Amino acid sequence: MRPLPIALLAALALPASFSVAAEEIGCATTAWKLIGANHRVCIYAYDDPKIPGVTCHVSQARTGGVKGSFGLAEDPSQFSLACRQVGPITLPANLPEEDVVFSENTSLIFKETKITRFVDRKRNVLVYLAISRKIIEGAPANAISSVPIQPWGGK
Repeated sequence: MRPLPIALLAALALPASFSVAAEEIGCATTAWKLIGANHRVCIYAYDDPKIPGVTCHVSQARTGGVKGSFGLAEDPSQFSLACRQVGPITLPANLPEEDVVFSENTSLIFKETKITRFVDRKRNVLVYLAISRKIIEGAPANAISSVPIQPWGGK
């Protein structure tokens, strides 16, 4: 049996999203590397694809060095999540109580970061949960952010 070609392995490492494109806001270097990319913490914005008016910002540690430069490094499970109302919010009639908003692989095959939206109808709040986990292992790192649905600009 032949090993998988490097190009195929690299393609598996590319982010896989559910109708959401991440917009990189910026990165800060946390450790300088002589060879390859520096270790960084990067901030990304994700607009909720089903709820206009909500944006989540996620900061994630990105591994540098030679492996990081080629997308072969496993990024640590270190991140933060902040979701906010950035415009008027109207909930779609058929909005599920739980829905994956975004998911991406953060290592070649074994780790993923996922953001799930929950609807707390009793409190009129959207709750976003970010989980970073190894696919075959439990005890995930996680973060939570709540967005109260409020009137916007006189609406």
